[in-house]
Amino acid sequence: MSKKAMAKPKSAKPKPAQSKRAESSLTKARADDDPVIALKLSRGALSEAMQAYLAKCEEKLGFVPNVLAAYAFDSPKLEAFAAMYNDLMLAPSSLSKLEREMIAVAVSSVNRCYYCLVAHGAAVRQLSGDPILGEQMVMNYRAARLSARQRVMLDFAVKLTATPWEVEDEDRAGLRKAGFSERDIWDIGAVAGFFNMSNRMASATDMRPNPVYHGQGR
Repeated sequence: MSKKAMAKPKSAKPKPAQSKRAESSLTKARADDDPVIALKLSRGALSEAMQAYLAKCEEKLGFVPNVLAAYAFDSPKLEAFAAMYNDLMLAPSSLSKLEREMIAVAVSSVNRCYYCLVAHGAAVRQLSGDPILGEQMVMNYRAARLSARQRVMLDFAVKLTATPWEVEDEDRAGLRKAGFSERDIWDIGAVAGFFNMSNRMASATDMRPNPVYHGQGR
């Protein structure tokens, strides 16, 4: 047998064009939130209050949540969104911050909202200190080992999301029986309603979550 026949075949080197395509694909995978939304809306002139608000987010969180960046094309819209969010999710309430985040995730799971499941799934993990709970809430809250109070709360929020026309006095009575006050029932409905709106805006614009959320609370 000739030396030529015995020679080991050389491994084929990727062509330059193939290498560039592979590199481009990896770059795109790393930049999941570029662009933040699918609409070409430039950042508008923000009020001093909104500039300070975004700067505070950067200082406290280390980044500006992409939902705020998305609304930043219009200062009044950003201000209205931030005011409603802060009132519902951060202001004093008999609902804990974790319970409010659980509502956000349960609603977003029904609506399959990528942005809110990632961002608020991270919040559930962080507030609860339980990564498993965060995953269960995203996939199916019924699989989580919840208290009776939490289960009734989430059942109501999910029904309000999926079949709102079926909500009746019986559902509100169930919340009262679980220990929720009239104001609590209002707050549960308000948080669920807000995230139904947010989910739909996120889906309408293909809003992408900040990549940092994926690793938080794990």
